[in-house]
Amino acid sequence: MEQVMRDFFLFLSKNKSLTKLAKKYGLRFGASRFVAGEMISQAVNVIKDLNSKGLVVTIDYLGEFVDNEAEAREMADNSILAIEAIGREGINSQLSLKMTSMGLDISDDVVMGNMRRILEAAKKNGVFVTIDMEDYSRCQKTLDIFKQLKSEYDNIGTVIQAYLYRTEGDMDDLNQYSPNLRLVKGAYKESPEVAFPEKKDVDENFKKIIKMHLLNGNYTAVATHDDAIIDYTKQLVRDHNIPNSQFEFQMLYGIRNERQLELANEGYKMRVYVPYGTDWYGYFMRRLAERPANVAFVLKGMVKK
Repeated sequence: MEQVMRDFFLFLSKNKSLTKLAKKYGLRFGASRFVAGEMISQAVNVIKDLNSKGLVVTIDYLGEFVDNEAEAREMADNSILAIEAIGREGINSQLSLKMTSMGLDISDDVVMGNMRRILEAAKKNGVFVTIDMEDYSRCQKTLDIFKQLKSEYDNIGTVIQAYLYRTEGDMDDLNQYSPNLRLVKGAYKESPEVAFPEKKDVDENFKKIIKMHLLNGNYTAVATHDDAIIDYTKQLVRDHNIPNSQFEFQMLYGIRNERQLELANEGYKMRVYVPYGTDWYGYFMRRLAERPANVAFVLKGMVKK
């Protein structure tokens, strides 16, 4: 049943009509648990609150299905506004973004032009930028863009997904760039031809790439809500005398809030992924797909209303 629910919500996440409907009617049906608001001012208030509790942040202006140059430029403009807000407000936050929102599906010139504008603004404001990973069909292109931009800018990282067969090879290839990587299990529905279908295999590969990246001496963001992976990482860094300054944990806004605070209080850097914006629908559906408990929370909230 859990897999059926996951597939159902992942299917809904790609529905363009529902995406437009969600934009029109705003953050309802429990989405505000996972999304900081529609405006940058709302997100800044959330970040200030998280910072006051000892948590650091990466902020993401949500956007999907960008298919024209004007919209991609608008997405980039909003990312720059977020960067400027981080600098102006003095908050402890990085920026995350998706290549499709910057024009990946339009042209190389569009996506690279938007990314260079963003990275220039980020460099000026001392903000680190992470390129999020999307579905398998866009993986290679995203990594190619990262490698090109990494040769031009220091303040950039990307994401590697443990559920893909290709991941270990990608890690070997990227090591020459001494990359700052966010390591995740992966949240998209992929074919068993390209991704491990069994959770136990994904978990083992996740552990493998965490160890590989840390022992290569690279900065590692372990993005997980899984206590087994968290405990594995803690033991690994103890066994190999890896300093806390070389890694961090990351979790999503609205999920396992108490655990986030526990990790921060234990002395680990704990970064919270805080999305905001009107185009929240696809992100929200993927959060529902990940954990049945999220669906139960939303249904409970709807009944209370």
